[in-house]
Amino acid sequence: MNRLGATARIAARLFAVALAAMLAGCTTAAVVDIYDLGAPADFSGLKSATKSQILVQEPSALKSLDAQDIVIKTSPTQIQYLARSQWPDRLPKVVQARLVEAFENTERVRAVSKPGEGLVIDYQIVTDIRAFQANIGGGQQEAQVSLSVKLVSDRTGKVLRAKVFDAQAPISGTDANAVVNGINSAFDSIARDLVKWVLAAV
Repeated sequence: MNRLGATARIAARLFAVALAAMLAGCTTAAVVDIYDLGAPADFSGLKSATKSQILVQEPSALKSLDAQDIVIKTSPTQIQYLARSQWPDRLPKVVQARLVEAFENTERVRAVSKPGEGLVIDYQIVTDIRAFQANIGGGQQEAQVSLSVKLVSDRTGKVLRAKVFDAQAPISGTDANAVVNGINSAFDSIARDLVKWVLAAV
């Protein structure tokens, strides 16, 4: 019994040490700030409208952009991430959600949705994220967003229109707020142009 008791006491002490180490690790983990992406809200000057129903597919992206990390490029070939800062979800899902929101904000589309929401679709928007970052270094200090977009007929599968939307916006510094504000500004410009481009065709 003594040996069993000693073994139990040793096991209990080891468990306590392990638990303390785990809790210490949790308390010293870096705090991550979450930054959101906005969608344009004011389309008061837009004249085009459609009775079509539009599906916004989740954009494709390289692995470096298919994450919550906020990308910084210090040279054309070097990718880094903004420290202790993230998007609220994987970037492609955030871009998809904000594009849906942008179309809804026009109040000139019969319906717009994401896959799985049960609508009968007329057109699909297929997007690839080519750039979504802050370019810092080599004399540059700007945000860049680039989306390759295809408008596809859901009935025939044919690509009706294709275009690469690219926008830059100045950033006032290298801190998280400045970087995210710049990226938001560039995305806002692209989202507006993309919505007008689609509505002019459908």
